[in-house]
Amino acid sequence: MYIERTKNEIIIRLPSYVNTDGLQRFIDYLCYKEATSKSQATQADVDKLAKEVKKGWWAENRNKFIK
Repeated sequence: MYIERTKNEIIIRLPSYVNTDGLQRFIDYLCYKEATSKSQATQADVDKLAKEVKKGWWAENRNKFIK
């Protein structure tokens, strides 16, 4: 493995035999970290938003599960 830091980015080189499923999960995590790096949301804010989204989803899809 080779890691290089430039002025604008970090470059990671891995051998081709590295498991791509595990690598994809790692990349997804890095994308999440990048997307949330400047967020000022608290855990309470995130929990509230998740609850609202689940409530809205259930309201729209309830009839698919309960007849």
